[in-house]
Amino acid sequence: MKNLAPSIFRQRLLIEGFYTIDLDKQILEKYLLNLAAHLNLRTYGEPIVFVPASGMGKEENSGYDAFVPLIDSGISAYIWSNAKFFSIVIYTCKGFDQQEAIEFTRKYFAVSDEIASASF
Repeated sequence: MKNLAPSIFRQRLLIEGFYTIDLDKQILEKYLLNLAAHLNLRTYGEPIVFVPASGMGKEENSGYDAFVPLIDSGISAYIWSNAKFFSIVIYTCKGFDQQEAIEFTRKYFAVSDEIASASF
C-alpha cells in the first residue's frame, strides 16, 4: 500500500483467529481495556460494544462489534459468536509491540489453533 502521508506515523495490525473461551460483552470490554494497558496505549473512554438484535442480519454473522478509543487512535473488535471467530484491528499513531499484541490476544481468547496477523 502506498504511504500517502509519510509525515504522519501510523501503525496498524489485524489479528484473526478462533477463540475457545465463553465470550460475552463484559469479557470483550475487559479485553479491549487490558490490551490497551498491556501495550501502553492510553484510552480516553469506555469500550463501546454493540450486540445487534436477533434477526437484524444473517444468523451466521451474529456476534459483537466493539471499539475502544485511544489517545492515539483506537482498537476495534469484531466477533462471530457462532463460528467463535474474532477479527481485531489495532490502529495507532503511537508505536506498539506487535508480537506482544498477538500473544496477549492468543492467551486472552485461548486460541488453540493458528492465529493470523497482518500489519499495514
